Amino acid sequence: MGAIVISLMGTSVLLGLILFLLVNQLMRFVDEWPELQSKLMESFTEISLWITAKFEISKDQQWVWLNKSINDSGGSTLSFLQSLISTTAVGSVLLILMPIYTVLILFYRNKWLEVLYRLFPTQGRERIRDILKLSIESYYSFMKGMLLVYFIVGILNSVGLYLLGIPHAFLFGFIASVLTFIPYVGILIASLLPISMAWITYNSIWYPLGVIAIFTLVQYLEANLIFPLAVSRRLKINALATILVIFAGGILWGVAGMILFVPFLGILKLIADKTPGLKTLSLILGAGERG
Repeated sequence: MGAIVISLMGTSVLLGLILFLLVNQLMRFVDEWPELQSKLMESFTEISLWITAKFEISKDQQWVWLNKSINDSGGSTLSFLQSLISTTAVGSVLLILMPIYTVLILFYRNKWLEVLYRLFPTQGRERIRDILKLSIESYYSFMKGMLLVYFIVGILNSVGLYLLGIPHAFLFGFIASVLTFIPYVGILIASLLPISMAWITYNSIWYPLGVIAIFTLVQYLEANLIFPLAVSRRLKINALATILVIFAGGILWGVAGMILFVPFLGILKLIADKTPGLKTLSLILGAGERG
């Protein structure tokens, strides 16, 4: 029990330090918000004047059009917000329950092992224990790989925003990394703040476009290079098999399948390694390590 508590405490301390840095950056952003809000209103006024001069549309007409657009899109916006709130709530609950599940599974691990002995009486106990141990190590490696992926994504986002000259680059970069857990809309929401900050700070369309380009490039690298390599290397499966199983998981189970199918593939690979009749499958999934 002591080892379980120590492991969870270590993880909590690490996550707490990251959270402290993000909160510190967020507080600095909140302190600067009144000035940013003033600049934002100035930008809206300039845009309104430009529309009036360019297209001869009065300010009142612009407000009428804006209100009509908001009313027409009210249903879809409400549906979008409901979906976002639901996804965020489920993610938050799972984040809270995961440590509880971890403690309970580890605490009752001997009972689960006895259940496996009874389910597979024809298999040797040492063989079952060996496969179970390797399965746990495989999933642990997957979790470490996932943390590494999102850390690298956060660093790349932050460095890109910093080089572009966007204030609070660290905050925006890691918020974007964390929000990629929310399917599809996460990265869109995360990009709104740095895009607004870029527009307000430099009053030029090129900087917001630069933010979009950075996030697009990092997301492409994460999906096609960073995630397959970081996770595949730890699970000892080749990158092609990882990409294919992510694609298949997305079709069958959606975003959850894209995440869960990868450790399942790792467990399947180690079972194939230990089963003489599945050596061909082990060869197909293997990373091709050379001694």
